[in-house]
Amino acid sequence: MPNTDIYETENALTVVVEMPGVEKDKVNIDIENDVLLIEGLIDYTQYAEMQPVYTEYNVGHYSRKFSLSNKIDQNKISAEMKDGVLTLTLPKAETAKPRKIKISLK
Repeated sequence: MPNTDIYETENALTVVVEMPGVEKDKVNIDIENDVLLIEGLIDYTQYAEMQPVYTEYNVGHYSRKFSLSNKIDQNKISAEMKDGVLTLTLPKAETAKPRKIKISLK
């Protein structure tokens, strides 16, 4: 399970997922039945000849699932991958954004 941070702003949630060793073309992001599935696949061939002296994490595939509410606009989710870090932006639906109510004068 990859380390993940989630940040909230007025307009969106940002999900930051650490996926060391995963190339951009080996990341799968799917949404089905309001569940966001993130998978990262490792190319084990690059580790075949290595004998670790010390390790703090195991080399392996990554997978995380998140349940999405109707407060997220699922059609506008975007993703960016840089240096082994996946950043997803989950825009809030208009009905979930904070808003001010004007008072009319009568």
